[in-house]
Amino acid sequence: MRISRTVVLDAPLRWGEVAAVANGARLEISAEAAARLDYANRIVQSLIARGIRVYGVTTGVGALADVAIPAAQQAALSRNILMSHAAGIGAPLPAAAARAIMVAAINNFAHGASGLRAAVVVRMVALLNAGCTPEIPSQGSVGYLSHCAHLGLVLVGHGHATLNGERLTGAEALARLNLAPLVLEAKEGLSLVNGTPCATGLACLALARARSLLDWADTIAAMSFETQRCQLAAIAPVAMAFRASPGLLTVSGTLNRMLRDSAILAEAAGRRTQDALSLRGIPQIHGAVRDAWDDAETVVNRELTSVTDNPIVAGTPEAPKVHSQAHAVGAAIGLAMDHLANALAQLGGISERRTDRMVNGLVSGLPAFLADGSGVTSGFMIAQYSAVSLVGENRRLAAPASLDGGITSALQEDILCHATPAALKTLAILENVKQLLAIELLAACQSYDLLAKTPSPALQLIYARVRQAVSPYADDRPMGDDIAAAAALIAAADP
Repeated sequence: MRISRTVVLDAPLRWGEVAAVANGARLEISAEAAARLDYANRIVQSLIARGIRVYGVTTGVGALADVAIPAAQQAALSRNILMSHAAGIGAPLPAAAARAIMVAAINNFAHGASGLRAAVVVRMVALLNAGCTPEIPSQGSVGYLSHCAHLGLVLVGHGHATLNGERLTGAEALARLNLAPLVLEAKEGLSLVNGTPCATGLACLALARARSLLDWADTIAAMSFETQRCQLAAIAPVAMAFRASPGLLTVSGTLNRMLRDSAILAEAAGRRTQDALSLRGIPQIHGAVRDAWDDAETVVNRELTSVTDNPIVAGTPEAPKVHSQAHAVGAAIGLAMDHLANALAQLGGISERRTDRMVNGLVSGLPAFLADGSGVTSGFMIAQYSAVSLVGENRRLAAPASLDGGITSALQEDILCHATPAALKTLAILENVKQLLAIELLAACQSYDLLAKTPSPALQLIYARVRQAVSPYADDRPMGDDIAAAAALIAAADP
């Protein structure tokens, strides 16, 4: 795994820093953050010494919160929490997703209100920087517990991890790194599975991927707008100023910049009164998606600055305090991810509508399905089918996870917000949107070829990059390979 830069954790991280480490950057813990961790651990030891009732430390967890745990069994409780909560199922999360969860968890602990030792967090950082990724099953959590438990297993020499491309047991992975399994102490097992870092880390990754896709979506939409010979007056700055939306102004600014000095649009001026909404409404719809992204960014950064452990330890070792509350409830992240997921699904929907207009000879003025018109070739006919399928899948995925509800732990946890599933489905929608944009990008480039006209100066650069990777389509190879190549181009860099 390539390590491109270093992120130092002192103050709470921002979403971009979490995403950077998830994608390979190094993480370092400042001396101040380590001191906060150890100070909080001293408070935990004081709480135990004073016989103060503390959820998950001197009591059981969930519906067993009123069962007293003697001091001699508190370390065993920490270990047992990991074992019993590691009930995840399904395929493992991708490495970047697992790393994002780890970074968000470390960030949560570094506030200094959880109470685990700095040594535990330092070990997590060591695994990250060595490229050792715990295997975290993707399914089985209504909130956060099972995902984070599987992360914690590797710390104690259980579970599985990937190191240098090889799947190892947790014990084997630690041995390869000359590390001994940790022996957890009081509260450490509970802290490792607690809070919203699972959903928050995944949300950071979603924000990073969405931001890049939004830029691509605007650029590709400009290409479709040009090839369909649309009316620039519909996106003129003077017209756009009538509506209050930061996203709309960003998108319309990009479109106008990309389409500046377009000979195609100069020739098309006045050819129709209004274009279809999937073209004329690009600033309004893409802009609304950008506004939704801004809203989600605010929530995610706010979550990273929050302590989401339960219980929270505070005060001093001489006067310890404990706060049992519900900050681990991920309602904010769940709602934000549902909002972003719906917005991204709409972004994919309008992309498919533009693709359909390009392949439909009845409205595009181009050969049907962007083929040669002989009837022997189908061109982009089935590529548009694939786009419709992805839009339908996104519509199903966009159903609000935060409303799924459910009851767990013998009525103790009787309202559930499903924040982690909300973040995971947002990542799934993003993957589908990338494919939808790849199809539209190929259709737009094929449209330029059939028009036999040169794109605007700004869009010539994008067209050239596509044509370096994918030649014009003539039913001479599987269309799916072209879509995969275009999707890789979108994933590799910003437009």
